[in-house]
Amino acid sequence: MARKKLQIAKPEGKLGVLIPGMGAVATTFMAGVEAVRRGLALPVGSLTQMGTIRLGKRTDKRSPLIKDFVPLASLDDLVFAGWDVFPDDAYEAAVKAGVLERALLDQLQDFLVQVRPMPAVFERHFVKNLQGENVKRGRTKMDLAEEVIADIEQFRKASGVSRLVMIWCGSTETFLQPSDVHQTLAAFERGLRANSPEIPPSMIYAYAALKLGIPHANGAPNLTTDTPALLELAHKNRVPVCGKDFKTGQTLLKTVLAPALKARLLGLRGWFSTNILGNRDGEVLDDPGSFKTKEESKLSVLEYILQPELYPQLYKDYYHKVRINYYPPRGDNKESWDNLDIFGWLGYPMQIKIDFLCRDSILAAPLVLDLVLFLDLAARAPELARKGIQEWLSFYFKSPMCAPSLYPEHDLFIQLMKLKNTLRYLRGEDLITHLGWEYYD
Repeated sequence: MARKKLQIAKPEGKLGVLIPGMGAVATTFMAGVEAVRRGLALPVGSLTQMGTIRLGKRTDKRSPLIKDFVPLASLDDLVFAGWDVFPDDAYEAAVKAGVLERALLDQLQDFLVQVRPMPAVFERHFVKNLQGENVKRGRTKMDLAEEVIADIEQFRKASGVSRLVMIWCGSTETFLQPSDVHQTLAAFERGLRANSPEIPPSMIYAYAALKLGIPHANGAPNLTTDTPALLELAHKNRVPVCGKDFKTGQTLLKTVLAPALKARLLGLRGWFSTNILGNRDGEVLDDPGSFKTKEESKLSVLEYILQPELYPQLYKDYYHKVRINYYPPRGDNKESWDNLDIFGWLGYPMQIKIDFLCRDSILAAPLVLDLVLFLDLAARAPELARKGIQEWLSFYFKSPMCAPSLYPEHDLFIQLMKLKNTLRYLRGEDLITHLGWEYYD
C-alpha cells in the first residue's frame, strides 16, 4: 500500500535569496543562475537541476528528475540581495573575483549591476585580513541585528518576494568556541545588547533571519547556528537551518576516498593535505585565527568516517595534517595535493597521491543553488521545518550539523542516500535500501 504524501505548500510567488558576503562564490552563483535562465549555460553540478531519483523497484525503471519529483522553486522565481563590506555591485565584484570569463559576464552585466550590496555587519577582530568601508555603524550588536532585519523587510517589500532564504557566503571568521552567551536565547539577546565580544557578524545575520522565520544555511566553518541559543530560536519559530562549510574540493575527495578505504579495510598510516589558493578566501585564511576555523572543519572528516575506535588496528594512530597557503597568482583556481600512506594485506605499504586542480567557486555555486531550493522546500514542509536542523542536507557540507546526541555523517554516499530517501519520504514513496532479495525468489 502506498504511503501518504506529506504536506508541502506550493512554491507560489518569488523567492528572495539573501546573501551575506557578495564575493567570488556569491557572484558566481548569481551570474550562473542568470546564465542558465538565459540559456547560455548548463547548471552542471546541481542536483536539483540535473539529478534524478530512483523510485520503486529497479524493475519499475522510474527515475524522474528531482526538480520534477518535488515542488521546488523555479530558477525564474529567484531574486537576489546581499551585504558586503565592499560597495561593488555584483558585476564589478564578479570581474574582480576573476572566476568567470569577462565575455560571459558582459552578457549578464545588465542583470548583475542591479544587485548592489547593502552595508555589511563587520568586525575586524573576526576577519583580520579584510577591511572595507561599506559597513553598518550601530551602537550595539542588537542595533546591528535590527538594521539587518530592516534591510530584509525593505527588500521584501521592494522586490515583492513571497518567501526568503538566507545563505552565508561570507569569509571564514576567526576560531570561536561556544561560551555562556551562546547557551540560551535569553543570554544571546543580552549579549547582543551588551556588545558581547563573543558574538561575531555571522551570528547577527543568522539571528535576524531566524527572528523573521527565514531558513538559514551556513557556507563557512564559522560557529553560527550550531549553538544552543540560535537552535532554540530556530525551534521556537520552526525555521530550517543547516551547515556548515561548503564541501567542494579537497574535502569532497576525502569523503569519497576514506569510505573506500574503510569499505575494503585498508589501513591508513598518514594523510597529508596541502592547498594553494588566492582570491579573497585565500587572503582571509592567511590569518591564523581564520585558518584554525577552517582547519577544524577539514580535520574532522576522517575521524568520523574511519571510526578508529571500531578499527584500532587500521586507523588508531594515523597522522593527519592539513595546510592552506595563500598564493595570489592562483586566484580562485585552487590546487590541492594529498599524499596517503596506506597499508594492505599483511601490513604491506602502498601510497595514493592526488593533485586536484579545481575551481573553488565553480564547485561551490551549484551547492548554493541546491541549498537555497531545498531549504525553501523544507520551509514549506511542516514535517521538516519543525525539526530545525536539516541533517538530510549534510551532503553539501564539510562539518554537517546534526542533533547534539549524534555524530555527524561524512560519507558522501550515505549522505546522498539520506537526502534522496528524505525526498522519497516527503512524496510517499518507498525508501530505497538496495537489499534486492525480492528479485531472486
